[in-house]
Amino acid sequence: MKNMDVGFLILLLLFNLLLPFSSGETGGVCISQGGRFPPFSSEGKPPKKVGKGQKDLTLCRLFRKRTCCDAAQTHPALLSIRRLAVTGEASQECLQLWELLECSICDPRVGVQPGPPLICTSFCDKVFQACSSAYFSMDAKTQALAPCGASDFVCGRASEWVSNGTELCRAAGFLVEQTDVTRNGVEERFCYGGKASFDSITDSWRASQSAKSHKTGKFGLLDDFHQWLQDIPSSERVSWAVGGMVLTAGLLFIRILTRVSMEFATSLLRA
Repeated sequence: MKNMDVGFLILLLLFNLLLPFSSGETGGVCISQGGRFPPFSSEGKPPKKVGKGQKDLTLCRLFRKRTCCDAAQTHPALLSIRRLAVTGEASQECLQLWELLECSICDPRVGVQPGPPLICTSFCDKVFQACSSAYFSMDAKTQALAPCGASDFVCGRASEWVSNGTELCRAAGFLVEQTDVTRNGVEERFCYGGKASFDSITDSWRASQSAKSHKTGKFGLLDDFHQWLQDIPSSERVSWAVGGMVLTAGLLFIRILTRVSMEFATSLLRA
């Protein structure tokens, strides 16, 4: 039942992420989010498609077709997931949800709003439930709560730093919206991770997966990762080598688990 809940939440969030692409939503220019988030190189310009190369997204590639992000935003997010997986002792559920949280910066609707990214309370609560036992520390540079790293001296479980999802998101450098909709049911400002129509979620996800499978085949994730390794400077490749092949394999495994979780949830919905 727990696996089903996680898969269902990911399906809900994926619909929110895919909605602007399918509806042709436009308008707004990129506004750097401030706080711990690196500034957008596309500041003052509309979100756009990211091409392959040195600025390609190293994570959050669902947003590749329209985003304010480049590698400057996704590389720190990738390192955060790596720390959470290796020294944070996070569960698979926590890893999946934390990745979705970190990727909020790349949602085109988030990027055109003054920052930091605005997260829905319901999603923050889910992240806290999944990650309360994982280890975090206070980043000395950003003064934000982050997954515990190998060089951190003071680490504690998330539940020892904060007591609920709102506090976790705020401590991690995000803003939190208390409700998904406002006056008269009209959404005044988009919050990342909100709920949406169940039927539309499954239809949109199936369509996106079908298109992706025809284009990339079974080895899309591995091919993307190898392409990224070829594109990054040799100095960055050395830093990954120091981390060990276990970390690389672990990150690929995390991404595969996310896909499996979504497929599992969809199969249950069809039953």
